[in-house]
Amino acid sequence: MHLLQYCRPVATAFVLSLASSGALAEGEIWVSNEKDNTISIIDEQSLDVVRTIDVGERPRGITFSQDHSVLYLCASDSDTVQVIDPESGEVLNELPSGEDPEQFILHPDDRHLYIANEDDAITTVVDVESRKVVAQIDVGVEPEGMAVSPDGKIVITTSESSNMAHWIDTETHEIIANTLVDQRPRHASFTADGSELWVSSEIGGTVTVFDVESQSEKAKIGFEIKGVRPDRIQPVGFELTSDGKYAFVALGPANHIAVVDQQTYEVLDYILVGRRVWHMTFNGDESLLFTTNGVSGDVTVIDVAKLEPTKTIKVGRFPWGAAYRPSR
Repeated sequence: MHLLQYCRPVATAFVLSLASSGALAEGEIWVSNEKDNTISIIDEQSLDVVRTIDVGERPRGITFSQDHSVLYLCASDSDTVQVIDPESGEVLNELPSGEDPEQFILHPDDRHLYIANEDDAITTVVDVESRKVVAQIDVGVEPEGMAVSPDGKIVITTSESSNMAHWIDTETHEIIANTLVDQRPRHASFTADGSELWVSSEIGGTVTVFDVESQSEKAKIGFEIKGVRPDRIQPVGFELTSDGKYAFVALGPANHIAVVDQQTYEVLDYILVGRRVWHMTFNGDESLLFTTNGVSGDVTVIDVAKLEPTKTIKVGRFPWGAAYRPSR
């Protein structure tokens, strides 16, 4: 298997040529910095940090409302979800999140936020309009990963210590199924058509693919990188392209992104990025992928068409999550 070599940051002229050709649409990448209690905002055209805002303690999970007018942020050590005006950077209000919120998912109705409470073994459902908790669902030990189906009918919580994906009916707020995965599941996501659920297992070193209709396992994807010890290959965050072509999987301390064929589940290649790559996000047209590299404190920009890294952007200490916001 060919191993892509990490290239140096692109020259300014290359970035400008991409921008002038339309390959880079206007927008911003918002990155939560876990150790700095800040968010770094990267301009999509210049690929530079253009703004840094102060937020609550240990920011991790980060997402926007459907119209991108509001940012939701898990301030884990502040035990709250902050609601932030992205224009001013001002904290508008805080939502009752339960203790130690880590990841969350916003329902397609743009109103209900499903939050994993790692210390309490629950998933909290918050109405973002009334700012009230509407349900608390008992799940496994150390819940972390969250996903919602495209039709909004199912929410997934993964529990790290129970090694399970919990399937939650969003109408009844009840668990309708529990499926086993490998050790320490971290992240979950549905495919764009809603037919599959993908779950990464950090210590197990795998990604499990489930058929949504039957909740049965369809495939299990393993990873092997020449020169990297197996115990360093730890799948955490991942992103699936909406066209069903690729899955990009962050491999933690292996310092690589795996490129997986969504249809065959074959690992196509590995891309070397920064140290302890954790999560990632696409830009608006999915031409660029931005990875958060915690230990090296930077973001790697990957050209999706070429499957090559093009630039490294220094951000705050221990970048954790990332979210894209188009220009308004």
